[in-house]
Amino acid sequence: MTAAENVCYTLINVPMDSEPPSEISLKNDLKGDVKLKTEALKKVIIMILNGEKLPGLLMTIIRFVLPLQDHTIKKLLLVFWEIVPKTTPDGRLLQEMILVCDAYRKDLQHPNEFIRGSTLRFLCKLKEAELLEPLMPAIRACLEHRHSYVRRNAVLAIYTIYRNFEHLIPDAPELIHDFLVNEKDASCKRNAFMMLIHADQDRALDYLSTCIDQVQTFGDILQLVIVELIYKVCHANPSERARFIRCIYNLLQSSSPAVKYEAAGTLVTLSSAPTAIKAAAQCYIDLIIKESDNNVKLIVLDRLIELKEHPSHERVLQDLVMDILRVLSTPDLEVRKKTLQLALDLVSSRNVEELVIVLKKEVIKTNNVTEHEDTDKYRQLLVRTLHSCSVRFPDMAANVIPVLMEFLSDNNEAAAADVLEFVREAIQRFDNLRPLIVEKMLEVFHAIKSVKIYRGALWILGEYCSTKEDIQSVMTEVRRSLGEIPIVESEIKKEAGELKPEEEVSVGPAQKLVTEMGTYATQSALSSSRPAKKEEDRPPLRGFLLDGDFFVAASLATTLTKIALRYVSLVQEKKKQNSFNAEAMLLMATILHLGKSSLPKKPITDDDVDRISLCLKVLSECSPLMNDIFNKECRQSLSHMLSAKLEEEKLSQKKESEKRNVTIQPDDPISFMQLTAKNEMNSKEDQFQLSLLAAMGNTQRKEAADPLASKLNKVVTQLTGFSDPVYAEAYVHVNQYDIVLDVLVVNQTSDTLQNCTLELATLGDLKLVEKPSPLTLAPHDFANIKANVKVASTENGIIFGNVVYDISGAASDRNCVVLSDIHIDIMDYIQPASCTDAEFRQMWAEFEWENKVTVNTNIIDLNEYLQHILKSTNMKCLTPEKALSGYCGFMAANLYARSIFGEDALANVSIEKPIHLGPEAPVTGHIRIRAKSQGMALSLGDKINLSQKKPSL
Repeated sequence: MTAAENVCYTLINVPMDSEPPSEISLKNDLKGDVKLKTEALKKVIIMILNGEKLPGLLMTIIRFVLPLQDHTIKKLLLVFWEIVPKTTPDGRLLQEMILVCDAYRKDLQHPNEFIRGSTLRFLCKLKEAELLEPLMPAIRACLEHRHSYVRRNAVLAIYTIYRNFEHLIPDAPELIHDFLVNEKDASCKRNAFMMLIHADQDRALDYLSTCIDQVQTFGDILQLVIVELIYKVCHANPSERARFIRCIYNLLQSSSPAVKYEAAGTLVTLSSAPTAIKAAAQCYIDLIIKESDNNVKLIVLDRLIELKEHPSHERVLQDLVMDILRVLSTPDLEVRKKTLQLALDLVSSRNVEELVIVLKKEVIKTNNVTEHEDTDKYRQLLVRTLHSCSVRFPDMAANVIPVLMEFLSDNNEAAAADVLEFVREAIQRFDNLRPLIVEKMLEVFHAIKSVKIYRGALWILGEYCSTKEDIQSVMTEVRRSLGEIPIVESEIKKEAGELKPEEEVSVGPAQKLVTEMGTYATQSALSSSRPAKKEEDRPPLRGFLLDGDFFVAASLATTLTKIALRYVSLVQEKKKQNSFNAEAMLLMATILHLGKSSLPKKPITDDDVDRISLCLKVLSECSPLMNDIFNKECRQSLSHMLSAKLEEEKLSQKKESEKRNVTIQPDDPISFMQLTAKNEMNSKEDQFQLSLLAAMGNTQRKEAADPLASKLNKVVTQLTGFSDPVYAEAYVHVNQYDIVLDVLVVNQTSDTLQNCTLELATLGDLKLVEKPSPLTLAPHDFANIKANVKVASTENGIIFGNVVYDISGAASDRNCVVLSDIHIDIMDYIQPASCTDAEFRQMWAEFEWENKVTVNTNIIDLNEYLQHILKSTNMKCLTPEKALSGYCGFMAANLYARSIFGEDALANVSIEKPIHLGPEAPVTGHIRIRAKSQGMALSLGDKINLSQKKPSL
């Protein structure tokens, strides 16, 4: 079912599965009343679209349908005359078309403007000069019609006829120029001006010169055409720039967003002056803020990012960072993400303080706001952006940390984890901020709800509390978070009802209420006798342990050991040392006792028992070696990891800057605009042509200027054999959301092939958009057929089919040539992408489809195999190069990619070199692929299986 058939079926309300009527019944209906004629004519149109010829109906329609004045029939007749064959097989015009031509002429003089305009639009599609020649006086007369609908369609008809058959109206440019000068309607002026641009540019420039000061008062459709003309003129003749650039500046203030967008893009291509770049960027920012459509926002943001990529423009955009941040008012997460990344790329020491102030306000706004589903993700983005600002500009860290530390107690674990990572990095890098961070950490420690964040906070406190007061504060917070000890006895009493909730609340903090003078502080009984809920009022650490999460207990044991060893080195009194160590060992012992009891939901693991027991042993012995390991080696490991991470970031930034920087060799010629010849500017790309390609979906790659040259770069898929009666081959153009098949069909016989049809079908998530029209091929003739296939998701697909045809004069059945299959590769839709380790692990846990591929290769080197897989699958290796460097006989790496449809693909490569089989043994192991959809997981696995082995030279 073609698109045209669907339109007709919708129009005529014919059942989809109805049998096609016979030619005799159609003739009878075409001779009936108006209703029967209308229905019959619609059926005829559908049958012709399906490949039927129906030559016997032509005269019947001319005699009984053409004279009618019914508007519906006239509309259908225009469709019929467009698709019906108008020539004989030898190319001569059918004699019946003379009668039709007279009907066209009458319709062009019809008093109804709709019929006149529709006929003029139809004439634009005619390719027969013999039909058009008698109609030229009537078409010219339509330029003076009172209604603008007729006049603008008359301009289009004249333009099309002039372009296809110039000899029919050689004075068309002069005629349209005179029409343009006197015309008042905006749409008519736009069509006329567009024709002059393409037919006679000098006349268009003459007209523009006379009204260049009034351009702002024109309609937006005419302004768009004027922008295109100015661009093309200045593109071909740079000396004209000064003449028109003021006009472009004026159009930046247009009321139409489309005009402003095109004017800004044109201004950037015509001038690289800082004032021009700033005006264009400001225009883009205003568009993003004022437009409500998120797609428009994203498109314009991409233009701003393109501006930033140019080294000379980046400095200008840095002054507009605060304006760019106004875009954050948009609720769409993708727009916010791109805006934050752009602002982060442009931020400098001059404006980083203002940027941090705005981001802090945005972070505070997201607190306790849950009306939008993306609030948590937005908060996470803000945290990461502030993290990056603090790393690049250390002076800002002191302003950022107090705000972010509040989010450690946030319900959103992802945002809290990002804050924790930032705090860990800041406390290691900035010595002067350690007291502030420790203080803020102790303030929010009791409010942390996530066990993962709790573990991280424990580690930071244990590693960086260096004063006696801080160490005692940590112990106080741990006791507060653990509740009454021994845990087992208190829980048993609580279950037996011997311990009242009021008493339990006051027992824990009673030991901590000591003033600086050493005296006990008084406490009101009312403050501690609040009604307690069953499990919700448990202290956080106690709750984690009773839920069976004893990994946090192992972390706690390490933290207690660190602070106890540090306390021993700070305090000289033996009694206090022993007292502190004893308290730490008591906490570990009570946790071990709890783990072995039946109270927790899950019993303690052997690993956690070993770690707590080791910490108990270390505290009991207090050897200098263990002191060094716990208090020095751990911090050095973190320092090494952070320095490696920083070095990797610097390397990636350096590569990025090298890409953007234009390297000029010492002997390169210097171009001066005043000395540039006219023809030298033609090497630049035509932005309007690129926009058209982008609208057609050709954004994946830039085609060569010559279509033939671009075709030579593609691989031809042979569909039939050289000895088949019909030879066929195809160029497969893979665009973003569709595939265009350009099929060459060659008649290799001495017969005329009639109704030669390319019949295609698809397998996979592909859909044929429309059925190719049938052709008539002369002996040894050839033709090109184009077919569009819509792509819905990322998975391998197959296009198959055949070519069917009739031989002229033969009485046998239709002939058929089966085509070879066309395989659509998943790699055309997969692009390398990046994500954090936390996001990778989260997606790995969420995705339900897994495909395990066994390594079967002839490659003998681990790193070489990994690089081969990366090249074959378009995936990016997330594991740092330093982690993969060296040689130890095995390798594990995480790979990630994203499709153009937004689908994620994860892979884990676990490979080893079987040394016992000799140095020439190939790599073995497995690759596990995970994806959200089954098709993507299977297709990626198939691709890896096909490309595992390295081709032999």
